[in-house]
Amino acid sequence: MLDIKDLREQKERYIELLSRRGGDFSYLEEVLKKDEERRIIIKKVEVLKAKRNEASKKIGLYKRERKNPTEIFKEIQFIGDDIKVLDEQLKMLDEEIKYQLLITPNLPAEDIPIGKDEEDNQEIKRYMTPTKFDFEPLPHWDLATKLDILDFERATKITGSRFTVYKGLGARLERALFNFMLDLHAIEHGYTEFMPPYLVNRASMIGTGQFPKFEDDAFKVDDDRELFLNPTAEVPTINYYRDEVLDMKDLPIKFTAFTTAFRKEAGSAGRDTRGIIRQHQFNKVELIKFTAPEDSSKELELMLKDSEKVLELLGLPYRVVNLCTGDLGFSMRKTYDIEVWLPSYNAYKEIGSISNAEDYQARRANIKFKRDAKSKPEYVHTLNGSGLAVGRTVVAILENFQQEDGTIIVPKVLQPYMKVDVIK
Repeated sequence: MLDIKDLREQKERYIELLSRRGGDFSYLEEVLKKDEERRIIIKKVEVLKAKRNEASKKIGLYKRERKNPTEIFKEIQFIGDDIKVLDEQLKMLDEEIKYQLLITPNLPAEDIPIGKDEEDNQEIKRYMTPTKFDFEPLPHWDLATKLDILDFERATKITGSRFTVYKGLGARLERALFNFMLDLHAIEHGYTEFMPPYLVNRASMIGTGQFPKFEDDAFKVDDDRELFLNPTAEVPTINYYRDEVLDMKDLPIKFTAFTTAFRKEAGSAGRDTRGIIRQHQFNKVELIKFTAPEDSSKELELMLKDSEKVLELLGLPYRVVNLCTGDLGFSMRKTYDIEVWLPSYNAYKEIGSISNAEDYQARRANIKFKRDAKSKPEYVHTLNGSGLAVGRTVVAILENFQQEDGTIIVPKVLQPYMKVDVIK
């Protein structure tokens, strides 16, 4: 959430930066008018309370001096009602201002490309060259069906569209991948392994920026507890420290979290309908960091390297792009996307995002830190990244390591987990 004090002081800059995302953010002018009205009311309430307190002192003095305080009582008899009316106005303004700030995205970083959509993203790195074949390669949905390791039709029967049953070596490949990813990040990269609940409450969804803007994308549990299926491990893991004050000596805090994620994929009708690129349910290994403000840029670059390492060890071609303002996630100031080469698309497709929210999520979730015992609490910076999306990594392996006979070579780093070197 944006800081209302900074918005007051830097209104033109804030609106200009936000406009780089696309859309009209002139409504922030109205937010500031309401904020001014709010501050005027606060002053009125303070004046009335001071008048009432002064009158109370006078009444006490009059009683001690055996004077008649009737006239003073007349002066203040309606002050309580006036304060109550003003408090109601104040409460209404507070709610309106808070809602408008909650639906306002984070400021894009000044140094990222200005653009409309993914076409304007800036490529900054490539690893390996796209895979070439001396035969006609198959898409992963055909490969998996012939190998009987993914079943799309029966998953649709069981649940509906955009769900998949993994079976046999398909299920083992999925399990091998998230175990490999967790081992890499926890043992070699120094993240603390983390397995959060799969259900989160409304406050958690607000804290990381999913609500109120994207509530239509969430699966809600049908009872009175206001619980939602986790859309990404970012939500429960960031909210682990909600309403807490951390110690500077513990920063950066690094978690690697495995969860199954659930998304309605509202607005994606007709996109990636075949295979397992865009599912309502998918497994993901997430990287989360809590850092001091001065360290978050450096930690973002380190997190990117940690995610890239997964694909490098698997031997998969990929590229890294710096997202433009129009493609930037709601809560993020800066994001790198890692895109893996998929022969079926003859293109690079996103397999992970590495993002710095700076203090935006911490302000929403009230996560602070103290530099020492005497210092004033400050908001931490939060970072999150994919380490990686497991299903899309399965796709990349099936398509890039396929053989002419329809078998799949298992990458060497996965063979100890898979116990086989070929899927056939």
